[in-house]
Amino acid sequence: MQRHGDATRRSSLGLLARIALGAVLLVAAGALLMPTPQQPSAAPEPLRTIPYTDVNPYGGNFFLDREAETWKVEKTLEMAREAGLGWVKQLLPWEALEVRRGVFRHEATNRSTWERYDEIVAMAERRGLEVIFRVDRPPAWARGQRPNPPDGQHPPASLEDFGNYVAAVAQHYRGRVRFYQVWNEPNLAREWGNQPPDAAAYTALLRTAYRRIKAVDPSAVVLNAPLAQTYERSARAVPDVAFLEDMYAAGAKDAFDIFFANGYGLEFAPEDPPDASRLNFRRVLLLRRIMERHGDGQKPVWFNEFGWNAAPASFPPERLTWRRVGEEQQAEYTVRAIQQARAEWPWAGVFNIWFFRQDGHIPPNDAQYYFRMVDVGFTPRVVFYHVRDAARQVRIAGPGDYQESNPALQAGAGWRSRDEERASGGRVLVSDTIGAELRVAFEGGGIALRVRGDQASGIAYIAVDGQPAPELPQDDRGRSYLDLYRDAPGDERLLAASGLGAGRHELRLTVAGQRNVAAQGNAIRVDGFDVLPPSSPTAGQIGASVALGALALLVVLWVVVRRSPTP
Repeated sequence: MQRHGDATRRSSLGLLARIALGAVLLVAAGALLMPTPQQPSAAPEPLRTIPYTDVNPYGGNFFLDREAETWKVEKTLEMAREAGLGWVKQLLPWEALEVRRGVFRHEATNRSTWERYDEIVAMAERRGLEVIFRVDRPPAWARGQRPNPPDGQHPPASLEDFGNYVAAVAQHYRGRVRFYQVWNEPNLAREWGNQPPDAAAYTALLRTAYRRIKAVDPSAVVLNAPLAQTYERSARAVPDVAFLEDMYAAGAKDAFDIFFANGYGLEFAPEDPPDASRLNFRRVLLLRRIMERHGDGQKPVWFNEFGWNAAPASFPPERLTWRRVGEEQQAEYTVRAIQQARAEWPWAGVFNIWFFRQDGHIPPNDAQYYFRMVDVGFTPRVVFYHVRDAARQVRIAGPGDYQESNPALQAGAGWRSRDEERASGGRVLVSDTIGAELRVAFEGGGIALRVRGDQASGIAYIAVDGQPAPELPQDDRGRSYLDLYRDAPGDERLLAASGLGAGRHELRLTVAGQRNVAAQGNAIRVDGFDVLPPSSPTAGQIGASVALGALALLVVLWVVVRRSPTP
């Protein structure tokens, strides 16, 4: 009986082995014939070629000059950094700096009037935040003694005085501040001395400022005064669309580098369509169409003041100038609007949220109080956390093509941004400082650098995830490098790594000097980077894996059969 049972078991195992072998061979054959599987994924990011659009989109408006205590400025900026902001929009009032024509010192103390603002710039720099200065607010001597209206300002009596002021600002902050907003909402009478708004007069002021700033600092970037969102036409206001048309008619096209707009959403969702008789976030599209009609389609649009008001439901309706939404809705609308604009508008750049935090000069009975991201006492609101979480995402690049200004690329000390006509987006990052580093955080299957080489270029060491870059040559110490020395200037795309596994990766570039004896400098120019999509296994690779598994199973079954007792 035992022999008969063993024989039966051996026969069953043999049959099982033959069935299993046939099954796995069929599976392997099918896998070899199947197409390569494609995992659903987002489309790669297209290269943003309009200047100043591939940037950190998150910025804020600040009142740092109003703080009496330095620690409050420090804490405010530290919280801004924590929230992921990249931009600090700050008023630089003429009346606080030039106390008399040509005098930039406090007469009582003989101390420089620049000190307060120099401290703000330095504190922002230490946190990697870039300052946008708004230049206006003429002093009494420059207004011809005409009083400023409440909550407004009077234009200067002399454009030459204003030109001298902005030139002094650009000279003082050259190499530290690049972005200047010239005036604010000139389509409102209260911002124009309670006089009827005058687009031609404002354009003359803008042209003067542009010429004088650029003469001192050619790398400076001039932004026009944002226009108040309004469809009112009266002695108090001119519709923003009409005022912009009049600005172009007066010659504004060549007087600004970035168009500055306002983007309040009022009670409407970010998707609410634009309409000449409606004030909402997408009203900016009406202004964009005017720009394009006047041949300004290659200029970027940034947002000076942007957001939704979250006044409590009990707030008197007649005082809700900006209408209201709930705090959760404010936070969700803010992030959604920025993300949608970035996806749909290749010309959109920075969104300066109104506002980050104020020092207490705006009371709770003023609806404006409820725009804040952070309370006066440093308590973050809901919108702070939503922005913080969204801003983290833009600091890691997914598959796509990017400019050197993308926030996933973090350049340390020794790097500078420079205009170069042939560069993608018109600018490159340059360093000839040995030891200067930049890092790129990315998620993808590989990374390539877009660089520019010439006879004044040197070498840079490249590491990916702390290891030599697998696609680059190595020196005798095992360090991977790229050598950008070229007999003739040229642009190149150099692959640093491919075939990387899933997850986050980091490329580190370090300026390292010269390798070629003919090199006339150490310069490294970076014009952008490309992140490769993760590689998918091919049909052949899948089939081979299945076949190997089938073979392993066959071997196991064969061993089982061989070890069974013989009859």
